[in-house]
Amino acid sequence: MSKPLEGIKIIDFTHVQAGPACTQLLAWYGADVIKVERPGAGDVTRSQLRDIPGADALYFTMLNSNKRSLTLDTKKPEGKEVLTKLIKESDVLVENFGPGALDRMGFTWEHIRELNPGMIVASVKGFSEGHHYEDLKVYENVAQCAGGAASTTGFDDGPPTVSAAALGDSNTGMHLAIGILTALHARNRNGGKGQKVAVSMQDSVLNLCRVKLRDQQRLDKVGYLEEYPQYPHGKFSDVVPRGGNAGGGGQPGWVLKCKGWETDPNAYIYFTIQGHAWAPICKAIGKEEWINDPAYMTAQARQDKIFDIFATIEEWLADKTKFEAVDILRKFDIPCAPVLSMKEIANDPSLRASGTITEVEHKGRGEKYLTVGSPIKFSDMTVEITASPLLGEHTDEVLNDLGYSKEQIASLHASQAV
Repeated sequence: MSKPLEGIKIIDFTHVQAGPACTQLLAWYGADVIKVERPGAGDVTRSQLRDIPGADALYFTMLNSNKRSLTLDTKKPEGKEVLTKLIKESDVLVENFGPGALDRMGFTWEHIRELNPGMIVASVKGFSEGHHYEDLKVYENVAQCAGGAASTTGFDDGPPTVSAAALGDSNTGMHLAIGILTALHARNRNGGKGQKVAVSMQDSVLNLCRVKLRDQQRLDKVGYLEEYPQYPHGKFSDVVPRGGNAGGGGQPGWVLKCKGWETDPNAYIYFTIQGHAWAPICKAIGKEEWINDPAYMTAQARQDKIFDIFATIEEWLADKTKFEAVDILRKFDIPCAPVLSMKEIANDPSLRASGTITEVEHKGRGEKYLTVGSPIKFSDMTVEITASPLLGEHTDEVLNDLGYSKEQIASLHASQAV
């Protein structure tokens, strides 16, 4: 069965995480992604945080599956010629270079459009064009700090905290993938005209923090935020505070200890107190007298004693593992989940069965490795995850596709252009 993006050819000039996460997603769904890398070096993540000496690191393999690798020195005239041919035959060029890098290579937007009027040039940037921080080099945690995530994450008595989730990198890649698909659709409707697509890491983080911008406006108007743990006993300043493990949607929630928490750092569940689930919660934990008690029966009445309620729930949890607790609470339709470690996730049978966690053979590593498969599931397509390419593994194949003869390919190798 053909894949939805078959026939789309993508030049992948990206490295590290944000860009590769974007192009990997498109490769999963059928696009021919050609990862262009420096001869003899390649993407820096090939050698970062290695677990097997001399082999491609998991940092690289888990962000570059289903791609082809072309080594190319674009500083050499022969390399520029190869890139010129590739641009003429491709649909999308994705890059996360510093500002002006493509221009210095001799491939300005105007020149690219001359070569291929339908080309879509997609870029990951730290800050949007024209931003006063446009020249700053940005990585994951920098983006989280600049996008509003760090200032609103953590506990009120501690410093700004970055999330373990890749809000700056992979999240930006997902936004860029949406932008690319939108531009491809627009090209099909406007006579084949390409365009530039850009996503900044700051903007992408902020897009996931929009509820915190909501809260800033509420705070400016009323002076407090009732769903935060600072209310009603604490104080609010003029900026959105860090809310610890509180929920952001108006439903009180917290991370609660379960049996074994003294020795297991993840023996916890997340427990949410939804208004309509109050009676089931009371029944589940054996506090049915709270159901119609005026001091507890409404969300407003519970707010000033919410942490006392959580303490009572923790007492109920004391002799139950996180899995036992969830199995009981799910019967009452109470929103909750165990706090899962990465080891538990790696071995989760449901995630294995759905393909969300998948094993991949890799000839360069000599063994299988685990990766995260497609988070998007389709009724008419099973997404196959294949190994990331070795450095330059497909160079000759790509050159042959571009019409180079064996002799010409040998000459390109001799000149170290590839």
